[in-house]
Amino acid sequence: MERGLKLVIEFLETLPSTQSELILRIKSGKVFGKYALVAEEQSAGFGSRENEWVSGKGNLFLSFCLKDCEIASDIQKQSLSIYFGLILQEFLNKNGSKAWLKWPNDIYIGENKCGGILTSIVRNFIVCGIGLNLINAPENAEILDIKMKRDAIIYGFLEMVEKQISWKQIFSKLLIEFEKSKKFVATINGKKVPLSEAILCDDGSILINDKKVYSLR
Repeated sequence: MERGLKLVIEFLETLPSTQSELILRIKSGKVFGKYALVAEEQSAGFGSRENEWVSGKGNLFLSFCLKDCEIASDIQKQSLSIYFGLILQEFLNKNGSKAWLKWPNDIYIGENKCGGILTSIVRNFIVCGIGLNLINAPENAEILDIKMKRDAIIYGFLEMVEKQISWKQIFSKLLIEFEKSKKFVATINGKKVPLSEAILCDDGSILINDKKVYSLR
């Protein structure tokens, strides 16, 4: 346990992907409860829509897992990335950042991406991976707009996760943030769709062209 957290955090120098490694450990029976992996550098990270997550050494590479009974009961599994993204945004905002959540799972600074959240279900575990640009960023991306040590972000964010904040409490934030997302065009089922045409639903999904969508693929 670390700094009052109920989960164990393991810090490593380098990994191909914290997400892949944590999923592998769960499947092989090496992880039994709350656990987190942090890498100083990762060589083969992945993001949403099967994209590679390209980010340099010294940025934040975090994956953590918890049982589905260890989150608030009013959260739809399909909306977990949105949920964790809003918690991360709230933590960063409290520390002076203007970061915002672009629907459904990207952290933005202004008009450019700064980080992302990817969540999956493995056996009876929720596995969430987070990448955040702290000291360098690829072309057309941003670094975090506040100077804050990586470990302070990790501990502070995970402490908020362990509070099991309800979806109802966090959803009010999404209502505001989604207005910012409406200026963007999303690719949904291979088609470009302006998010200005989407209606945000109570569970975090969007209704667009008479279809309910939880993620961009």
